[in-house]
Amino acid sequence: MTVQDKPTVSRMVDIFGEWLKHRRELREMRELDAANFGQIASDLRMSSADLEALVRQGPHAADELPKMLTALGVDQDDLARTEPLVLRDMERVCSMCIQKRRCDRDLAAGTAAAHYQEYCGNADTIDGLGKQVSS
Repeated sequence: MTVQDKPTVSRMVDIFGEWLKHRRELREMRELDAANFGQIASDLRMSSADLEALVRQGPHAADELPKMLTALGVDQDDLARTEPLVLRDMERVCSMCIQKRRCDRDLAAGTAAAHYQEYCGNADTIDGLGKQVSS
């Protein structure tokens, strides 16, 4: 093994570890009875089906949201303080998004601000936040 291979091997070990952790989380979710699972979903103000779908997406399903907010000049920390439920809903929408590749490409290219309204499920909410700030 060369020195160049070590980061790749380390990354693969990390990815495998995350996969195993996610599998454990799914197993734990399946072990909950319907009443407990429903109560957890209710506490989070979402349906059991939405909670199950979110868990299946994994812990990094909304990683694009902070990057998108930054690209659009929205302060996530301020949003978390002033509108925590809005931020949580935005995270849910981002987690379930089917446009991840396009979003990642736009974020990497620095073109997200010009194109997010074409595909982002949070576009209307983000635009609404901008109007609240300017009011």
